[in-house]
Amino acid sequence: MNQFSWYSSLAKPSWAPPAWLFGPAWTILYVLIAISFGGAARLFFSGKIPFIVLLPFLLNLVFNFAFSPIQFGLRNNVLAAADCVLILVTLIWAIFAIWPHARWIAYTNIPYLLWVLFATTLQLTLTAMNR
Repeated sequence: MNQFSWYSSLAKPSWAPPAWLFGPAWTILYVLIAISFGGAARLFFSGKIPFIVLLPFLLNLVFNFAFSPIQFGLRNNVLAAADCVLILVTLIWAIFAIWPHARWIAYTNIPYLLWVLFATTLQLTLTAMNR
């Protein structure tokens, strides 16, 4: 069974979006992430923010990129749910950390935050339904 048929076979809540929505949603979000996280990196490398402000952005990327290998490679819903929580926590941390320095970066992350809140809720629900 390939990774996508495995995911399709999982029980999902009635409010789960159709599979085709994830690609376009993440495409838009990755553009916003690149702009905002790139802005934070530029501020760091120009000496305008300390590393501790950049750190949650970097951790968020690590956890974000780890999700698909965990969910679809390892097929581990529990680890994927934990990873979603880490994505959410580091994103909130990043927004609060950057706020005093560049509010536009914080605002740019609002759609990402809303999606991550939804995706985390979906993953936690999916995990509970498939135990």
